[in-house]
Amino acid sequence: MATPKITIAADDDMSIKPADSSSGPDLGGVYHTRSLSRTRRPGGRRTASRGSHERRSEHLDLEDEDDWLRDDGRKKQVFKGTALLWLAYQSVGAIYGDIGTSPLYVFSSTFTDQPTYDDLLQVLSVVLWSLTIMVTLKYILIILHADNQGEGGTFSCYSLLTRYAHITDRDPREARLVKMERHETQDMRPSNRTFRSTIERSMLTRGLLKTIGVLSVSMVIADGVLTPAQSVLGAVQGLSVVKPDISNPTIVGTSCGILVLLFLIQPLGTTKLATTFAPIVILWLGFNAGFGIYNLAMYDHSVLKAFSPYFAIHFFMEKKTAAWKMLGGILLAFTGVEALFADLGAFSMRAIQISWLSWCYPCLLLAYVGQAAYISAHPDAYSNPFYNAVPPGMLYPSLIVGILAAIVASQAMITAVFQLISQLMKLSYCPQVKVVHTSTKFHGQLYVPFVNWILMCGTILVTCVYSNTTRLGNAYGVCVMFVTFFDTCMVTLASLIVWRLSPYLVFLPWLFFATVDGLYLSSALTKVPDGAWFTITIAGILACIFLLWRFGKENQWRAEAEDRFRPAQLVHRTDDTLDSPLVLGPRWGGGPVSRIRGLGIYFDKTGVLTPTVFTQFVSKFGTVPDAMVFFHLHPVEAPSVPSSERYAISRISAVPGCYRLVVRHGFMDEVITPDLAALIYEQVRNFVIRQASGGGDDDEEPSSPQTDDVDGHAHGHANGVATGAGCQADEEEAQVKRTAPKQTGRNRAVVALGDEATKAELGRLDRAFAAKVMYVVGKEQMRIKAHPSSFLRRIILTTFLWIRENTRAKIANLRLAMDRVVEVGFVKEI
Repeated sequence: MATPKITIAADDDMSIKPADSSSGPDLGGVYHTRSLSRTRRPGGRRTASRGSHERRSEHLDLEDEDDWLRDDGRKKQVFKGTALLWLAYQSVGAIYGDIGTSPLYVFSSTFTDQPTYDDLLQVLSVVLWSLTIMVTLKYILIILHADNQGEGGTFSCYSLLTRYAHITDRDPREARLVKMERHETQDMRPSNRTFRSTIERSMLTRGLLKTIGVLSVSMVIADGVLTPAQSVLGAVQGLSVVKPDISNPTIVGTSCGILVLLFLIQPLGTTKLATTFAPIVILWLGFNAGFGIYNLAMYDHSVLKAFSPYFAIHFFMEKKTAAWKMLGGILLAFTGVEALFADLGAFSMRAIQISWLSWCYPCLLLAYVGQAAYISAHPDAYSNPFYNAVPPGMLYPSLIVGILAAIVASQAMITAVFQLISQLMKLSYCPQVKVVHTSTKFHGQLYVPFVNWILMCGTILVTCVYSNTTRLGNAYGVCVMFVTFFDTCMVTLASLIVWRLSPYLVFLPWLFFATVDGLYLSSALTKVPDGAWFTITIAGILACIFLLWRFGKENQWRAEAEDRFRPAQLVHRTDDTLDSPLVLGPRWGGGPVSRIRGLGIYFDKTGVLTPTVFTQFVSKFGTVPDAMVFFHLHPVEAPSVPSSERYAISRISAVPGCYRLVVRHGFMDEVITPDLAALIYEQVRNFVIRQASGGGDDDEEPSSPQTDDVDGHAHGHANGVATGAGCQADEEEAQVKRTAPKQTGRNRAVVALGDEATKAELGRLDRAFAAKVMYVVGKEQMRIKAHPSSFLRRIILTTFLWIRENTRAKIANLRLAMDRVVEVGFVKEI
């Protein structure tokens, strides 16, 4: 059978063009999902991280070494110059809509009747200092530093702790890819060392940290359901300023229509939405600042005294319990601060700091001071402080901008929910759902379609049921304060374990912020009977689902642990010849293993050790194909993978004719598989030729001229990276390879075919591919072990298995030739 022509396009190194049909069929490759016509972009070649070599297991055979494993996890992006300013501009539109619209209702939510001058001054002082302490000092200057490779949020902080302390179990498939940075014992203070070891040894503490991390995510998601309904309803109700007789059904119907539109445009991505929303929020905050300056000049500038903490302190000293209850309204001044931290992954710490300190913070301070100046002269204006304090002639412009700002206010929470769901999936607390990266430049900007539609349905349901902002407002604030308190505790742990600060330096700041959090949280809890029970219930249900999924995954990992062994333990040959008979290992009865004609491609979900589907196939049928490839798709936290680093191939020496092929692809790449077998066959064939000719990682690829670089440079393995034991040499051989002149692809092929062993190996591969191709995939089913004394455990695992069955990926999505697919079913007990 003639070898078909292979067209493999390198999306980072050459323009992508559809293959000419006259030159042979397009057999597959990895392409960029957004375009099939792109020009070359400059970019340096990445090298395997030192950590990947340090993580090798010494007990493995050489062919199973994880040379293809690299530090492919998320990298923290650092932006400077215009890119940083652009991100700061975007962050205004995506983050500050919620906290920026608080001037609409803070004073009206705090006061129940006309305030006296002293009451007004004291409440204003508490508002100003709450913004300063809770947002500027706590979040902007401290908590934003506790990121996990650029990601933010309480759960991200928990993920950061798991890299610096042994406080969680990991999926065996992902454990080798996690960049552990646990400090050496001798590098820590005795007090920090003791603290870390106590946490690591205490199952209760580990479980508590896990629960806090999951519960905080659940509470942000619960607020993500509530915030769009609250903000859009409030915006539409604002029309009553100019049309008092507007009916409630009209308000609800209009709100639902706006909400549907808001969620329909989410697929556009964070960059486009934030860029569009930013002018609205900037203009809204500018209006607030301008109106504040106007009211200070026209009415009562003496309210500037509220910047003194004296008035805030006397607020609590004079009013005591009444002051504590009023905190439930004052905390609305900084609702949305939890989204500020959670949205960190979509932007960056510096961008958020710039946008807050340079624009949002000053504008909000002027807004509250200006409203207080107006209320000082017109005490009855507290019921609608923003619109009552609008300067003459600015009512309609401010109404339009205010409605638009209130509508986009929910974007902060929607973006935060996307970020947090992505973090949950990485640590196996949530079923895998589709995640779309919406930007090639800003890697943390995400869109999760399934979550988007669930949020839309939830917000519409809440809007219809509650129908007005007064009832919704009672549910507001509790989750925010729980999350801010959890953030305080998590960042304190990070300062001890990650930053290695002295406990004496950490304790007083923690006590101060925890006390402030506790005051607001205890006040907000008084709203529970009036409506806050709703968000707490949603958060509790979500937390139970996430913890249930994690419990099921941990049981699944334990059940699959028995399949983690070397290929040589499963099957081995009786002598050293290429055609040596194969026999099963003693664990499987030691019977002979026959050969069948054809190329078997076994889908491997780990990329190391022996694929479970191969184990099941060999042990059940007692046969193997003439040629076998363990095929693994490995996602990389980058937009695209250069062609020179895309393919990693190694030889499994225990089984003649067996290879491992790993395809590394970025989140903007799509593996196109009109004929996956031909792509795999060509990559393996080129690998065999390279090995026979003594080719190393720096040799050129013996491929068609189509793989030449457009700038005239040759690719190193233009479409494959040979790694593993088969390409390892001792130091002397490596020196020879470095000094010897490089061979061309044609000369290398001639040298390889001159070797009898290589000729026989290539002949076996060619005959197998010509005979037939099988795609062998596993179908893992699970059943629950009999535990008569644990009825609750059975219910939890039954629910887990039901969710797993309805969310697992389908083999049909790979677009394989279905007549070549062989599905091997097997059952595991959990």
